[in-house]
Amino acid sequence: MGFLFTLLYFTIIAIVIEINVLLFTFTGLKKEIARFQVISMFTATGFTTGESELILEHPIRRRLSTFLILFGAFSLAVVISAISSMLSDEFRSIELGIIILVLIGLYLILTIPKLKRNLEKSFKGHLEKQYNLCDLPIRDVMYFDEEDIVIELPIHESSSIIGKKLKDVIDIEDDIMVLFIKRGDVIIRKDSYTNEIQEGDMLYLYGNHESLNKKFKKEMKELKINRKKESETNKKNVI
Repeated sequence: MGFLFTLLYFTIIAIVIEINVLLFTFTGLKKEIARFQVISMFTATGFTTGESELILEHPIRRRLSTFLILFGAFSLAVVISAISSMLSDEFRSIELGIIILVLIGLYLILTIPKLKRNLEKSFKGHLEKQYNLCDLPIRDVMYFDEEDIVIELPIHESSSIIGKKLKDVIDIEDDIMVLFIKRGDVIIRKDSYTNEIQEGDMLYLYGNHESLNKKFKKEMKELKINRKKESETNKKNVI
């Protein structure tokens, strides 16, 4: 009976995880990212990836994550208790079976296309009514198109725009906006278009991804290479 209870409870955990993955996707998060973060929060493993900011910066996702963390802590205690009492007959397997059926039903209901669209609209409307722009992640505030991005572009010694002004680099018809330039601890916002670019500057740009690739081809390529190196280094450190 204890083994059956443990098996049934793990089934409950799996269903709760899938329900939360579905709810996270309703807030605009990609499914693969949602599943990774949900499992991370449930198991309290605390992955500090850049993707975790997508959770922390979003008010509804923070509420869902709070439930997952608490439920994960409770489930750990239950599983440990179940394993230590594996031969006990006190567990109510029938009741757990009913809970599983209810959760499966809830999951199937959430997959109904019409309900899904209504929930997505509801979440979006809730954010617009209850939260200021400063409370929302950049993705929800500034990304009007799939190709829109906000990027930190470092200027290295081999950059072709060193010594130039951004007003001479970015044309009016380019779908690119300069947010500010970070030079050490100094933030250059007012004169960002007229200030000469120096080695070591960090450009904060907003615009179309393709336009940025064309206008800052060499810098974007170097950024991609550096990110790949950092990713490989992080993988080696984990191993």
